[in-house]
Amino acid sequence: MKKTFTTTIAGREFTVETGEVAQLASGSALVRYGDTVVLATATASAKPRDGVDFFPLSVDYEEKMYSVGKIPGGFLKREGKPSEKAILTSRVIDRPIRPLFPKDYRNDVGIVTTVMSVDIDNSPEVCAMNGASIAISISEMPFAGPVGAVVVGLVDGEFVINPTLEQREKSEMYVTVAGTKEKVVMIEAGANEVKEDVMFNAIVYAHEEIKKICDFINTIVAEVGKQKEPYVAHEVDHELFDKIYAYTYDKVCAAIDTDDKRIRDERMKVLTDDVIEHFGEEVEGRDAELDEIFYKIQKEIVRKWLFEDHKRVDGRGIDEIRPLSASVGMLPRVHGSGLFSRGQTQVLTIATLGAMSESQTIDGIDEETSKRYMHHYNFPSYSVGETKPSRGPGRREIGHGALAERALKPVIPSEEEFPYAIRLVSEVLSSNGSTSQGSVCGSTLALMDAGVPIKAPVAGISCGLITHGDDFLTMVDIQGVEDFYGDMDFKVAGTKDGITAIQMDIKVDGLTYDIIKEAFEKTRVARNYILDEVMLKAIEAPRTELSAYAPKIITTKVPVEKIKDVIGSGGKVIQKIIADTGVKIDINDDGSVYILSEDSEAANRALATVEGIVAEPEVGKIYKGRVTKIMEFGAFVEFMPNREGLVHISKLDTKRVAKVEDVVSEGDEILVKLVEIDKMGRNNLSRKDALGEVLEQN
Repeated sequence: MKKTFTTTIAGREFTVETGEVAQLASGSALVRYGDTVVLATATASAKPRDGVDFFPLSVDYEEKMYSVGKIPGGFLKREGKPSEKAILTSRVIDRPIRPLFPKDYRNDVGIVTTVMSVDIDNSPEVCAMNGASIAISISEMPFAGPVGAVVVGLVDGEFVINPTLEQREKSEMYVTVAGTKEKVVMIEAGANEVKEDVMFNAIVYAHEEIKKICDFINTIVAEVGKQKEPYVAHEVDHELFDKIYAYTYDKVCAAIDTDDKRIRDERMKVLTDDVIEHFGEEVEGRDAELDEIFYKIQKEIVRKWLFEDHKRVDGRGIDEIRPLSASVGMLPRVHGSGLFSRGQTQVLTIATLGAMSESQTIDGIDEETSKRYMHHYNFPSYSVGETKPSRGPGRREIGHGALAERALKPVIPSEEEFPYAIRLVSEVLSSNGSTSQGSVCGSTLALMDAGVPIKAPVAGISCGLITHGDDFLTMVDIQGVEDFYGDMDFKVAGTKDGITAIQMDIKVDGLTYDIIKEAFEKTRVARNYILDEVMLKAIEAPRTELSAYAPKIITTKVPVEKIKDVIGSGGKVIQKIIADTGVKIDINDDGSVYILSEDSEAANRALATVEGIVAEPEVGKIYKGRVTKIMEFGAFVEFMPNREGLVHISKLDTKRVAKVEDVVSEGDEILVKLVEIDKMGRNNLSRKDALGEVLEQN
């Protein structure tokens, strides 16, 4: 039976319909916010998957082009693989719900949110996040929710919940926050150097609205929610665990007590072989269970060291950053490069500059149709000492690239200041924790090395967490093992003046305000240290000149009505300029012209031609022209780019001319004076007057 539930979020009606569509899913909800409509479904398998030692959750955010009245491009004319925006949204939906499922739940769970209608003032992403929470909450699945989600902006100094398109364009931040009634579960942010206290207050402000959403979802659950079904809990063999624990505890402590990931992994491999030999048939064929036992033992040791002893596996202090290094100009032929290392994490970022026409075209359901600044992140298997074929970027790579892109976007100069398309590629050469923030640092170095006049350098750092009941311990610059066994990876990037990006991953049921505030302060101190002590010592400021191998761009602006003259019929004029000079030319609809070439002289020739085409001829001015055609009554002369005029035979010379060919031939360059533009717009020229004026001046 159809049920409709309505509340208000940010002054706009938010409606949830259940019981009418997708009734075979475990839980489903049709969410409406303004004219934005999203269908959210949650389905779980009846039994746990055999041999799985993790929670098999998949989340898909599906963009349908019909939602914005578009037919998909391409030959097939149907939606293909998800866009980067869809992948990023799937990750944002996943992060707050995953930690709220039981840790020993092994049933396959699929969450699908389908965007069916889009109103640009009401975010489909927010609808999808809340819809997913509702679908799970009313299903039979075990879930410690509900969670609610909102976006908070900062417009004219005031916080705004779920800003409209107009407000988003003016906002100083775009922060997505998800949480339960008690705690904050997820933060994803982009901001224009916003201070830590302002960001913290924005999160608290958002959480107040989230509490109301959770209350609303609970009313839906109370009326239409299904009975939660018991599930088969995944547990290791307790007897086997106790035996291996007793045999290996001290050995594991010794094995993982090193700052070198390679040594740690090799020691654990030797120890695993020792256990297999010692226990023989008792562990034969139980590799997955053995891996989980070792995971639990290592997790207990690492967490105990951190929380009780304030001891880190590499011997650092709790707020001590691993050894740092930075350098630029490593690759001679690229436009800019920056190498950044933090412990065994090492990222090389390469900057490439191109014409504005090389900006990325986006075919999606939101208002963004192109972007000139692109950041791509690659994580090859060799970076963690493994071997596997490269299959292109996965969701993690796309997410990390987007995070670094968001971190640097606020400091990228405008198109007017720096008319280039910019692509950054971060190659992870070695990984032992927080490569995404390493790519932020390496990218700043690459941009400065390329001569991009960024507004301020950006650095990034992560903060970890260990919880024990109501007590907690945070530590800065977590490495891989601390991320793996800890409760949080709180990534914060920014300049000295404020935050530009946040991404928070947690494994617990949420964060208190005290944890968030402490993480902000520790990451602020750490990133300022990285900037001052390492990055700015490698390169103090952006280079004043571009690489010799980077294209040079000259800009000008022509009247909009003159664009057609520069392009010419069928593009003949602009193609001729390009053929003659070897440059690349882009023209925007507003008349902005970008001339790109590695040869400055060629670019200047092209500029002169373009400016000549749009220039208005001046009566009385002397021009240097080229004879294009000979007639009995005179000669036609191109005296300006794409402009011709007639020199009558009587105006060819200071003396009488019997035959035009006696004075000029086709292809000759001659001086002419524009003496008249007649009523029909024809240009009448005189070589006689031009010669006379030149003689008089001399």
